[in-house]
Amino acid sequence: MSGIEGIRILRERYPKMPLVALTVYDDDGDIFNALCAGASGYLLKTTSPERLLESIKEVVNGGAPMSPEVARQVITLFRDFRPPEQAEYHLTPQETALLKLLVEGHHYKTAAIDLKISINTVSFHLRNIYEKLQVHSKSEAVAKALRNHLI
Repeated sequence: MSGIEGIRILRERYPKMPLVALTVYDDDGDIFNALCAGASGYLLKTTSPERLLESIKEVVNGGAPMSPEVARQVITLFRDFRPPEQAEYHLTPQETALLKLLVEGHHYKTAAIDLKISINTVSFHLRNIYEKLQVHSKSEAVAKALRNHLI
């Protein structure tokens, strides 16, 4: 198995264990994948023994040791990464209208009356809204709508 897969398995089995990748690979993809898999640090095999011991102490104390070259690459990756200013959830106009009513404090019944749809249709739209927003309740949907300025 690859080191990245090993990190993933160890992270699942021992979630609090600090893991440091020690590798010859210094390309962006490997660094990104190792950190996403759960590595707490990323060192190249050119790291001196003294620095390696320091890094082990550092990670045990909550740090995130990286070889200088790797740290430079990580910083460049973050500089170049620009998340969208507003996430796109692909809500339909009907779902957006229902979400707006929920934010205003409507209940299922009053929202159904206002939208001229049945309560079953309100429930159907709510399931879609929950799935698209990745939430599990009306209050979470309302909070996310307000936080992300969806309405």
